[in-house]
Amino acid sequence: MPILIPILQRLRLFDQLPPEKIAEYSQSMSERRVERRQVVVKRGEADAGLGFLIEGRLQTVNFTLDGREVGLEFVTEGDFFGELAVIDGQAAPEYIIAVAPSRLTFLARDRARELMFSSPRSAEAVAGRLAERLRRAASQRAVLALPSSFQRVCAQLVLLAVQAGDGRRLIAMPPTHQEIAIMVNTSRETVTRTLQFLQGMKVIVRTSDALVVEEPGTLQDAADGKLAPGKG
Repeated sequence: MPILIPILQRLRLFDQLPPEKIAEYSQSMSERRVERRQVVVKRGEADAGLGFLIEGRLQTVNFTLDGREVGLEFVTEGDFFGELAVIDGQAAPEYIIAVAPSRLTFLARDRARELMFSSPRSAEAVAGRLAERLRRAASQRAVLALPSSFQRVCAQLVLLAVQAGDGRRLIAMPPTHQEIAIMVNTSRETVTRTLQFLQGMKVIVRTSDALVVEEPGTLQDAADGKLAPGKG
């Protein structure tokens, strides 16, 4: 069954297309549902196509030579993924897994290339997505270079926090402690202790669906090594 046009209109790359063009693409796309921890794209997979996240959250993941899982970045609702393999025709360079129950759809590679490069606006959106990936990768490398696990956790929280409409900085749909741990190469227990410390100092406050950064400056000080448990 073709995916509904109003759903596609909410997705990046489709949001600027006229309805008749969206209707044409919708005929070759169908919705897929996945559960948490389910693999969406396997590293080395060929011709996975271009994916679009309708609802939920995904994470790109890879493994070190000694088998440790490393979380790279999150894919948020409305965004696309798998563009590298579509562009260069090579196999998928990383795993993509669901970190929450999710709804998604795929567009075959040839149609995806047509969509991505059919207009200057679409090409600009693809270039913007690649630029975002490069910037996040550079920031993530800087986090992993920090000397202590405490600093790495705090720096990762700084990267995850975004400005909300009311001026607050918050982490919506916060990752689990284990997901943060694999992003900064530490243990889940270390993440838990760090968050408990930050919450005890009221630097971060947990709500029902987010982590609110009440003291962004203090969190940055912790990431910079100026603040730590037991440090006067």
